[in-house]
Amino acid sequence: MVVRILPSDSSTPVGKIADAEIVFDDGVLNGLKLVGFSIWERRGGNGGRNVTFPARSYSVNGERRSFALLRPVMDTTAQEPLRALILQALAEYEAQLAAAEPTGSSADADTAQTV
Repeated sequence: MVVRILPSDSSTPVGKIADAEIVFDDGVLNGLKLVGFSIWERRGGNGGRNVTFPARSYSVNGERRSFALLRPVMDTTAQEPLRALILQALAEYEAQLAAAEPTGSSADADTAQTV
């Protein structure tokens, strides 16, 4: 599987760093991708980052709710390795950007991290 980072542009909400998608390259999911991951700066300026997972919004009696599309079966910490993998892909993307800056070349609009 490949984690692809899609950097945010100026039209995105404040605090949103990037979107991420997972592209499957083998098995029964080969040729498919899972979209809807977003990477955000944590509030309070402590420099932390958070990854939100794909969800579907819906309304009940005028109240907005969301339904998580990727949920743990039993262990509530099951999402943590995927969250860490997405943050690692972002860190590698940012390292590529930093390495490209001194030479004056620009980085691609997105990057992929094979896992």
